Amino acid sequence: MILEGLWLPAVDWLGSFAGTSGQIKESLLALGILIIAAKLAEGLFRRLRLNAIIAYAAVGILLGPALNSLGIWHVQATGHIELLLTLGVFIFFFLIGLDEIDISSFVQSLRGHYFLAAMLSVLFSLGISMVVTTGAIYDFGIDLGLTEALALAGILSMTSLGIVAKVLSDEGRLRDPIGLQIFTVVVISELITLLLIGFSIGDHVQEISPVGILVLLGKVAGFAAASWVLSSRVLPPLVALLQRVIQVPQLSLGLLLGVLFLVVDAAELVGLHGTLGALLFGASLAGLPYQVRREIMPGLRSTAEGLFVPLFFASAGLHFTFSFVELPAWTMLALALIPLFGNFIGAFIGAYVSRLTVPYAVASGLMGKGVAEIALLLVLRESGIISEAIFSFLVLVMFCYILFMPSAISFAVNRASRKVAPTTNLRNIPSGAVLFALDDVTVDDILDRTRRLPGVSVSVREFTERWAIPQQYDYVVVDGDALAGIVSMGAFRYLPKSDWPSAMLGDMVRKETPVAYPDEPVEDVLQRMTEEGISAIPVMDKETERVLGSVRVGDVVELMLSEGRG
Repeated sequence: MILEGLWLPAVDWLGSFAGTSGQIKESLLALGILIIAAKLAEGLFRRLRLNAIIAYAAVGILLGPALNSLGIWHVQATGHIELLLTLGVFIFFFLIGLDEIDISSFVQSLRGHYFLAAMLSVLFSLGISMVVTTGAIYDFGIDLGLTEALALAGILSMTSLGIVAKVLSDEGRLRDPIGLQIFTVVVISELITLLLIGFSIGDHVQEISPVGILVLLGKVAGFAAASWVLSSRVLPPLVALLQRVIQVPQLSLGLLLGVLFLVVDAAELVGLHGTLGALLFGASLAGLPYQVRREIMPGLRSTAEGLFVPLFFASAGLHFTFSFVELPAWTMLALALIPLFGNFIGAFIGAYVSRLTVPYAVASGLMGKGVAEIALLLVLRESGIISEAIFSFLVLVMFCYILFMPSAISFAVNRASRKVAPTTNLRNIPSGAVLFALDDVTVDDILDRTRRLPGVSVSVREFTERWAIPQQYDYVVVDGDALAGIVSMGAFRYLPKSDWPSAMLGDMVRKETPVAYPDEPVEDVLQRMTEEGISAIPVMDKETERVLGSVRVGDVVELMLSEGRG
């Protein structure tokens, strides 16, 4: 009896292990075929000038539903594959935050006309999409609760910055005035919709109320602040210390991945969706020094682009079915056309009211979509918010956006650029838009060493008459070759004009100020200026501490525009 009591559980365990081993082998076979096919398809689709996302999803459809319909072996999304896909979701949104979102730049834009254009665009298109997802005016058969309807409407209203940036870059318009306007509005609108979607699908109370919204906004703000402190104040010195002490290869990459998943878990614990946590963590890492990010990101990006992202979008194909043909015709027409109309009209109204140049071009630019939307649709499907039929139909709609909208955006932008002078003055462009267009530019590349700087003995009256220029708020002040500090126009606000002839700049300067050096990347310097809230920074010689000149945000914008024209 004792032997039987030991033997039977052992047999059960061995059987369970054998079954698990068989599932692992099946999953490994499916993963291997899926990854190889996805990357090969990417190469083929790129030759046809088609987006890699379509290649990945097409492979998923071919190896999943297509082979299944033939009654032969096909790839199935087993539990092991689903785990990798879940990791891929978080890494994908982490990279979106890192590459496309700059929180400080977003805050900087809050009072500008670009923010107004983006906000009007989002609100109008969101309202139009809510007509479809809630059935408030007509029942289109989608049958979603208010928060779920808001999440789906947000997806239908958003813009994929990656697609817009690629179109502008391919056309050489990213540094043109019209390209910068489109890019800036898209940056702001995408962040608004991502934040909206992120907390509307979190594990919080599903009823929307003013108090609930304020609580959620507080959670998002607090989580973003905590992520920023962690990524900018804790991680860099910790990584540097550990590398000196234990000297483990790829230590920084391992720490970054580990912290990413801890941040995702923390987001879930406070009621936010994990994708929002990954997004905010990536956005906070955008403030890391350029040199630090260059050291830690290649490994993660290679892993993501070689494994997780292809698998993630291939899974959209694995879950794709033709069940959408059973949807009522008016449901499909409403989902495809009404949000499209709302997106364009909302963007046009926002650009027109904000007095942006050529509103139709800005509106066309905000129609670039499909990539992040597919990822979020997959999240909604896995959460049970939308049905398989709606998921499949909207994935098909997003494929059409990816295929056809880049050409439409390119046509609108090129036509609009003929009407906009290259010297058009651009106001209030957030530094995030400027940073995106820089490519290994150093301070020395934009430093004008012949530019004269005001001295400490210059009076306020003389300064305002001879040195102050429009739209320049901060000025570097020198004492011979030494740095005296920075003076801001706001410092004169409470100084009576009768004292201007006698008041000297030396008495008005901010003495403790950040500095830059010629060999530094401009990206780092602009980030420093944004954090300090200044629009000009002194450039120093490292050895002699002599002032070589100053760099202004306007210098960077002018460099971008001049290169775009050249």
